[in-house]
Amino acid sequence: MPQEQRRRGRPKAFNGPQTQNTIQALDRALDVLNALATPEGKTLSELAGELGQSAATMHRVLATLERREFVEISPDRQIWHIGPEAYRLGAAFLRRSNVVERSRPIMRELMLETGETSNLGIEKDGNVLFISQVETHESIRAFFPPGTLSPMHASGIGKALLSTFDEDRLAGLFHKKTFERFTEKTVQSFEQLREELQNTRDRGYSFDDEERTKGMRCVASPILNVHGEAVAGISVSGPKHRLQDGGIAQLGERVKNAARMVSRRLGAP
Repeated sequence: MPQEQRRRGRPKAFNGPQTQNTIQALDRALDVLNALATPEGKTLSELAGELGQSAATMHRVLATLERREFVEISPDRQIWHIGPEAYRLGAAFLRRSNVVERSRPIMRELMLETGETSNLGIEKDGNVLFISQVETHESIRAFFPPGTLSPMHASGIGKALLSTFDEDRLAGLFHKKTFERFTEKTVQSFEQLREELQNTRDRGYSFDDEERTKGMRCVASPILNVHGEAVAGISVSGPKHRLQDGGIAQLGERVKNAARMVSRRLGAP
């Protein structure tokens, strides 16, 4: 029996003016979810001020989202946070690709070998989106919980991914960009970034030397798919006093090897 054809995801009129194809209340709810995507959460007044809405409007949006468990409020009724339903939907995004599943055992081995935290990240709208982490047992450690966004120019994984981009794609992202500065070592220009990326290609791994957070270092390498395209980056991060100059090259080789192992699991040539 012939299989019923699935309906298309968009109506015929979908490609009309963008303003006619958006729902303001839904847009506002998604703005709230984006604003709450921080570990510390936000108060009602903070959300209202940040999004330029009245407290009454924000409360209606939050009450609706709370009823569906997309947000939740702390026991003292002061701070709003992302809820479990938002996590469930986010997990569905991760399941679209098996890169997390394929990477976890290797990330765990990498953490045990190096004694440092291993991270996995992907490119998202010109930033690094961290999607998985295996933490070290050390008390002082790097911490990028899944869902954290970080600028690519100040990230080990970011530079590892950027090293696979062609010149036109790089120029489109950075040629006229103002580079946000986090420390005195942060990359500050397109030319400096291009030099960093060439060094990354030559070594096979990137090196974030206190460029995002003072006192912290990171070594990363890109993960490739069956088509040879970079789909993620894997890294090891830790404090400078443990990731010393003399051990960076050896650490880089370990991270490169981990990236190759994950890439092979994804079918990379």
